[in-house]
Amino acid sequence: MSTSEVFVLGGHQTDFARNVAREGGELVDLVSDGVRGALAATRIDAGEVQSAHVGNFMAELTCYQGHLGAFFLEADPAFRGLPTARHEAACASGSIALLSAAAEIEAGRYDLVCVLGVEMERNIPGDEASAHLGVAAWHARECQGVKYPWPKLFSDLGDVYEERYGLRREHLARIAEKNFSNARSNPLAQTRAWRFGEGAFDEDDDQNPVIEGRIRRQDCSQVTDGAAAVFLASERFTDGWARRNGLRLEEVPRILGWGHHTAPMLFSEKMEESKGGAYVFPHVRRTIEDAFARAGLGGVEEIDAIETHDCFTTTEYMAIDHFGITPPGESWRAIEEGVTERDGRIPVNPGGGLMGIGHPVGATGVRMLLDAWKQTTDAAGETQVAGARRVATLNIGGSGTTSVSFVVGPRGS
Repeated sequence: MSTSEVFVLGGHQTDFARNVAREGGELVDLVSDGVRGALAATRIDAGEVQSAHVGNFMAELTCYQGHLGAFFLEADPAFRGLPTARHEAACASGSIALLSAAAEIEAGRYDLVCVLGVEMERNIPGDEASAHLGVAAWHARECQGVKYPWPKLFSDLGDVYEERYGLRREHLARIAEKNFSNARSNPLAQTRAWRFGEGAFDEDDDQNPVIEGRIRRQDCSQVTDGAAAVFLASERFTDGWARRNGLRLEEVPRILGWGHHTAPMLFSEKMEESKGGAYVFPHVRRTIEDAFARAGLGGVEEIDAIETHDCFTTTEYMAIDHFGITPPGESWRAIEEGVTERDGRIPVNPGGGLMGIGHPVGATGVRMLLDAWKQTTDAAGETQVAGARRVATLNIGGSGTTSVSFVVGPRGS
């Protein structure tokens, strides 16, 4: 089926090191900062925007606030009357908002759509935030009595890898070291100023205490306040926008391919379904394969960099073999050979990922797409992967329940 192309015009990410409540701000301030920053960065006038989508997971729980599409209108008076919608799919909320916006452009409804992902999490105690995050699991059926549901479930993922293929602690530790190191050169990363002492990535209960199971402190992504916004556009709008900004249409990145699948809610049911198969999360593998197929790619060797979900080190470990960088169960080979380092053959999370950059849940999928745009336009600064032309993303909600992948790049890349 032929559809219209969807172009990515750029956008804006707030500083993920911010604590908005300590600044005296609230959720609407993050919304406005993200949207206004994107308008300025792309040189788009607010009156040109025809639709808007907001990705957010838990504002009702952390901020006692729903109906976030209406907050979009607070960013600029020109947005009065603008059609908006809010989307939720746990940590994949931002990517679902992106898919919905892209569909509007493909259908010819609108020519310019803004997508905002936003989350405010640092205004409440960490234990409370963790409990709220846990509602993306099947709250009544799994992790009962577990203080930290997501470290527990993604520790279980590591247990499955260990049982089926073998898993060594040193490989998970290298994922963490890489991502925190990459974040040091990212001016918007939450952990850019963090420094780690000796033993910080080892099995050292003082420097790197256990959170749940095999998951230790440095295996985890961050509790973060943040927003990210991007503009998606039709070819008709992009052609004029490119000319007024001194660009050729062929230079503007677009969504070359996408994939989206949903698996059963329970982690145990997913594992039962994947028994005997090559991949621990076969639906995640299909999501990536769909994105590659729609982009006309033969495989991961045609990708220059990857922005993947690393809510925990075990998640990135899973993504390595599910992207096809190694055969199933052999992600350790890519880690040992340096394939996923920023200067490696297929860099993974060159800007620091969720661990280093931060993980404002509803914003993560949008931030990934924005960073993919930056890489393919040589606008990633010190985190730039040399010569990047095609970048893939993988955004996951729940225990691998919702998965979304995009491939971004200019035409003919």
